[in-house]
Amino acid sequence: MENQPKLNNNKEIIAFLAERFPQCFTTKGKAFPLKIGIFQDLVARIEELNDVSKTKLRAALRRYTSSWRYLYEIKIGVERVDLDGNPCGKLEQQHVEYAKKQLEEAKAHLQLKKAEQKIKKSKPAAPNAKIPTQQQPKHSPPPDSAHQTVKPIPASSTPSTTMPELKIGQTIKVKAGEKAMNGTVLEFVKNGIRVQLSSGLAMIVRAEHLQL
Repeated sequence: MENQPKLNNNKEIIAFLAERFPQCFTTKGKAFPLKIGIFQDLVARIEELNDVSKTKLRAALRRYTSSWRYLYEIKIGVERVDLDGNPCGKLEQQHVEYAKKQLEEAKAHLQLKKAEQKIKKSKPAAPNAKIPTQQQPKHSPPPDSAHQTVKPIPASSTPSTTMPELKIGQTIKVKAGEKAMNGTVLEFVKNGIRVQLSSGLAMIVRAEHLQL
């Protein structure tokens, strides 16, 4: 289609799909579980895909099917639909359990994020604060370097929120409220530790939310 505006982000692509296939995609209210293999159907049906890459289309579908609104509709006995809204098979138990797990982890991630924001607010940062220098008594002799023990500050890129025992690839548990989820240490970053949960979701957490 000529003069079709390019679709550059998930929101625009989902809005386009909802307009083109209203019996399958929605932008608000009830969401319908999608047919398995809906991506291939889209590629075959939409000529306007010349204006959106398949990579962006996949990303938009992933965003759509991981939204809370969509996950809430994944229930036993509910029918999947194709692009025209026709039923094409009921949801299986394994798909319902996976959606439930995704929803729980998404909620736990949000709860963890709120907890970290609360900690930041309760502990205001003082970036310009200087550590006072200890002064020698006026009449004391100069310190003897042979007997004075000076502990140098190690120059390390590892943030202070990490634990000495942690290492990349180590399996740990991430605490979110009353629950703890399995995860793997990916890397050490400025604000904490990047951890990948068993579901594949990666997030940055602080040491106080980790459990060895």
